[in-house]
Amino acid sequence: MADEPEIPNLYVSAVAAQSYVEGVLKGNGVPPENATIVAQCLVAADLRGIDTHGINRIPSYMARIRQGVLDPKAQPTLHEITPVVAQVNAHNAFGFLAAHMGMAHACKLAETYGIGMVSVKHSNHFGMSAWLVQQAIDKSMMSLVFTNSSPALPVWGGKDKLMGVSPIACGAPSGRERPFILDMAPSVAARGKIYKAKRRGEKIPIDWALDAQGRPTDDPAAALEGVMLPMGGPKGSALSIMMDVFSGVLSGSAFAGHVTNPYDPSKPADVGHFLVAIKPDLFMGLEEFKERMDYLYKRVVGSEAMAGVDRIFMPGEIEQLVEERRRETGIPYVQAEIDALNDEADKVGAGNIEVTEGSDIQGFSMQSH
Repeated sequence: MADEPEIPNLYVSAVAAQSYVEGVLKGNGVPPENATIVAQCLVAADLRGIDTHGINRIPSYMARIRQGVLDPKAQPTLHEITPVVAQVNAHNAFGFLAAHMGMAHACKLAETYGIGMVSVKHSNHFGMSAWLVQQAIDKSMMSLVFTNSSPALPVWGGKDKLMGVSPIACGAPSGRERPFILDMAPSVAARGKIYKAKRRGEKIPIDWALDAQGRPTDDPAAALEGVMLPMGGPKGSALSIMMDVFSGVLSGSAFAGHVTNPYDPSKPADVGHFLVAIKPDLFMGLEEFKERMDYLYKRVVGSEAMAGVDRIFMPGEIEQLVEERRRETGIPYVQAEIDALNDEADKVGAGNIEVTEGSDIQGFSMQSH
């Protein structure tokens, strides 16, 4: 059978992607300062190669705004519970805004008390978890980042969607070497990869999901009608339940299968998050901690590779290398994605996304807010 023709990529600079997203968000009623934060988080995902959580999410987010189930003007509020614990009420704002506020406060608490914990309720999808880990690393903090999400996985032994493909993320700063950034889903693959395959007209690996009849499928549309498969069987299932306990049950947000799918514009998502920042120099000096992290990095990447493996990477390192490359070459999209994004811009009279050919493209830096 002949190979399917490869879909050509179009390249967009990080600056152009940022400008496009801000324009569309502001055109949909998002205050400028909030639009900047949301855009930075989405572009950060595309830069790291996490295309499933990048600016291609804009059409689904805007659909939720138009249906009145995501409030573009909402401002999250923070309530201190104890000296080291706080809760953010997102008030149905973008999850990016609530989580950004929560992690900033957790880091502030950790700077004074050694640890800070923030629960977030009544939130929405916050995209790639790694941007929150990076936010903590930029403050020289270790972190834990949990969230729950809409049903996509069966519990082990079940066949119905109940638990979310809820990412587990954590990180720690380093010295001269790359920091440790773990961001993983408890499923064989992130659900966003199935949406991406559907959007691009591509097939998925046969071991990612089951269709509505419980059969393995390589059709992303059929997979979305069925269930994702947990990684490691009962282990992945248990991790998804853990995310629901810490993010949903504890926060007072939706849980036990009641979080609304971000592509379902019928009602608010009511997502919960759980954020922890930890000061790494609690038991030794910061420089000693960073030296120990550097040593761990060298031990990990310097391990003798198994047959067929060219190089060993620290968790998060591959994405950091992708980011470095994409800051130079631009972020790749396909024409169908560009068309969908421009359609959103046209609806509100915002500028279309600027496609740039060539490799002399400069990126942008994530700012602290």
